[in-house]
Amino acid sequence: MRMSLDKTDVKILKALTSDARSSSRQIAKQCEISIGTALSRIKKMEQEGIIKAYSTILDHEKLGYELTVVTEITVSKGRLLEMENEIARIPNVVSVYDVTGLTDAVIIAKFKTREDLSKFAKRLLALPYVERTNSHVVLTTIKEDFRLL
Repeated sequence: MRMSLDKTDVKILKALTSDARSSSRQIAKQCEISIGTALSRIKKMEQEGIIKAYSTILDHEKLGYELTVVTEITVSKGRLLEMENEIARIPNVVSVYDVTGLTDAVIIAKFKTREDLSKFAKRLLALPYVERTNSHVVLTTIKEDFRLL
């Protein structure tokens, strides 16, 4: 069952996604609530799994990951979940999606060199039950931000 969020919860989440380093005092002030309310609401959202972790947003290109690749995968013999879990463990992979349409899954991965990308593509094709891949190299990233609030 999903926890229902009220306006205060949403305000807290917006504050945290804006800056996860904010103190409880800062969040309380920004949301116009008491520190105790802020702390208890955050704790409840953590327990419910709404807040999974706290993270830093990195500029991958400044870290040398200049290639972003979106790869569509077709898997045979009902082994989709098994293949997706194996692919998700590959270090360069940042997202794995089970999708509808002509392919079974979409993978987003980042690479420093074309050689790294080539090794990745060959590794995917060598996996059992992977029938076909179709990779797209991203030319320009217009927006990449998974913060919805």
